Amino acid sequence: MLHLRTMAPDSLTADILAVLESDEAVTGLAVFRGAAVRPRGDLIMAQVAREAANDVVQRLRELRVHQVGSIEMDAVGTWLSRSAFDAELRTPGSSADAVVWAEVTQRSYEESELNWTFLSFMTLATVIASIAIITDSQILMVGAMVLGPEFGAVAALGVGLVRRRFVLLRLAIRTLVAGFAAAIAVTILLTLLGRGLGWITLDDVVGSRPGTAFIYTPDKWSFIVAVIAGAAGVLAITSAKSLGLAGVFISVTTVPAAGNIALGVAFGDGSTIWGSVAQLLLNISGMALAGWLTLALQQAVWSRVSVYRAKHMRVPRRML
Repeated sequence: MLHLRTMAPDSLTADILAVLESDEAVTGLAVFRGAAVRPRGDLIMAQVAREAANDVVQRLRELRVHQVGSIEMDAVGTWLSRSAFDAELRTPGSSADAVVWAEVTQRSYEESELNWTFLSFMTLATVIASIAIITDSQILMVGAMVLGPEFGAVAALGVGLVRRRFVLLRLAIRTLVAGFAAAIAVTILLTLLGRGLGWITLDDVVGSRPGTAFIYTPDKWSFIVAVIAGAAGVLAITSAKSLGLAGVFISVTTVPAAGNIALGVAFGDGSTIWGSVAQLLLNISGMALAGWLTLALQQAVWSRVSVYRAKHMRVPRRML
């Protein structure tokens, strides 16, 4: 169940109420006339079954509510309402499976923003990954993979393509390129410093590393794991039950590959560099492809659900 709030000029109140009252998935409808100050107008609140959120939001967008006012949605953690329960039963689909595109798109924009927080986490994760490689520590490697913030931007690539948000697509590409470039550059400088102090040697980079050798030896399994992890990650961020993201983070070696690239550049080892570059590109392309396919399938399924709702939706005798 979602809590829906709209603020808009009072000239739109009747149209907004008509949209909400005519939908069986809407309940708990309330109007606060004159409550909105900016924009000056009315505040309208309602509960909406998550499965119908896309249809309701689309109809409100057609009224230009988002341009002259605002549309807000929050997940309701706990609720006790017979009318809301009946509304969910009447609405086709499962709330856990429902994809609220406004929510997914906004989250994608937020996680694709190139800011100091993103760059800091990316850099710290890459530095930890390089230390894990030097010490051949799988525990440190897992920590670096969990710390890396890149999956949100990778998932945004699929959202941008499926929803035709090409500005989002450009933002995600820019953030990924700049994030990895900055993290690798800082790690190279720190590696050169460690090399100068005698803390890191060439043997640490090219020597036997049974625990972390997979970072620079990409194969078919690397791509398969990236595809599976990308699909699982997209399902986790689009579902009402966001489970499994930690498992996705520690399945794909994007950040470790970036750390190994930095070590290879600092010591001038071509095989380390190109093997890690291949691993990085393979993982990102696999996740992006899986994310796009998963989102495209979800959009196709929920478009059919929306068509089914439109054919079978009826105006209830009274709204509770």
